[in-house]
Amino acid sequence: MPFRVLVAEDEEITLKHLVYTLKKEGYETEGAADGLEARRMNAERPFDVVIADIRMPGMDGMRLLSEIKENTPETEVIIVTGYGAIGSAIEAIRKGAYDYVTKPFELDDLLQKVAKIRERKSLRRENIALRAFLGMHKKVNFIAKSARMRKVLEIIEGMSESDCNVLLTGETGVGKSLLAKIIHLTTRRRDLPFLALNCATLTEELLASELFGHERGAFTGAVRMKQGLVEIADTGTLFLDEISELSTNLQAKMLKVIEEGEFYRVGGTRPIHVDVRFIAATNRNVQLMISEGKFREDLYYRLNVMEIFIPPLRDRKEDIAPLAEYFLEKHLPKAGKKIGGFAPGTIDILEKYSFPGNVRELENIVERAIILEKSASITPSSLPDTMRMFKIETIEPAGIRTLDDVGKEYAGRVLELAGGNRSKAAELLGISRTSLWRILKGE
Repeated sequence: MPFRVLVAEDEEITLKHLVYTLKKEGYETEGAADGLEARRMNAERPFDVVIADIRMPGMDGMRLLSEIKENTPETEVIIVTGYGAIGSAIEAIRKGAYDYVTKPFELDDLLQKVAKIRERKSLRRENIALRAFLGMHKKVNFIAKSARMRKVLEIIEGMSESDCNVLLTGETGVGKSLLAKIIHLTTRRRDLPFLALNCATLTEELLASELFGHERGAFTGAVRMKQGLVEIADTGTLFLDEISELSTNLQAKMLKVIEEGEFYRVGGTRPIHVDVRFIAATNRNVQLMISEGKFREDLYYRLNVMEIFIPPLRDRKEDIAPLAEYFLEKHLPKAGKKIGGFAPGTIDILEKYSFPGNVRELENIVERAIILEKSASITPSSLPDTMRMFKIETIEPAGIRTLDDVGKEYAGRVLELAGGNRSKAAELLGISRTSLWRILKGE
């Protein structure tokens, strides 16, 4: 985004000289002949810096400073005062001025102050983006042992030189947010802002404000102008999770941003231009939503330049064991326990579970098991009862088991659930203790 400077000066020669010099330095610069004109220009399109003479007709620099700080507090003001008027300069600083210069001033001194403001604003913008997605520059761990997930990573690697928009599809919890981060970190925008927003968590009004920002007074409670994520993400990437939850009104606004690279803040009257790469994600059937009139087809095709489907965890069981090991390593330090891994049978139970909550559910299960486990490894008893009692049995022609084998395994699991108490296990199964013994012996 261009860095904009407004010079408010009633001396025509000085005004023209300052505007010329600042433009030569690469700033987008405009001039105003008095305070009233400067106020109007800044209200229409706020500047990054206003350089204001303290004495001007219509409205002096001190009053202009007060109005700017009330209406557009992000705008920094440098006051230009006459020789010997240090008292006025100090008063201006108290009222929120960034700094002051006294006439006659060194041009290099003024340019240095403007450069410092630009640097500070740039750092502030980067910090906002960093806070919005803390830790994005740290090493990204992504487990992909299965052939299907390795294929997904190959697609992402092949996109590294592209800047196209991407649509990630798949069930809730499969890892779409993490993949969005990986896509960003493998492109030329890797060192630029990466922001994320879940479109399903806010009302339409709040979502519009988060995306596009708002002007002061745009609605009740909008006491100050606020930048939206689209504006903050300029030159970087914006990840929109659950994009299918956008209202049709917001879909139209997003389409304008993607097609024309511009938008309006809520309550705004001037277009703001941005260069943003969009990555969107959904767990819904967007084609069905289009046919039902709930999602714009033109927005879908703008986002769906490259669609990547992330398969559910139940369809890539090779990833379960390494993922479980990774989550154990991740959550173990904060538990303060010494657990060396998974006991025999535990991974087997995990691999035969359907994981409706996908990777997110697996992580929760491992974290819960760490809390409950009292031994040196994660045992089946620390897994949820539903996993141990109601696992899915996959039937394949080459691996059909006899009813005796199935019964023996099931009885053994119930005995394990009962803590090795055979009387309790027999009671749960509705058989005698002797019958349980015979089943376990395979007789």
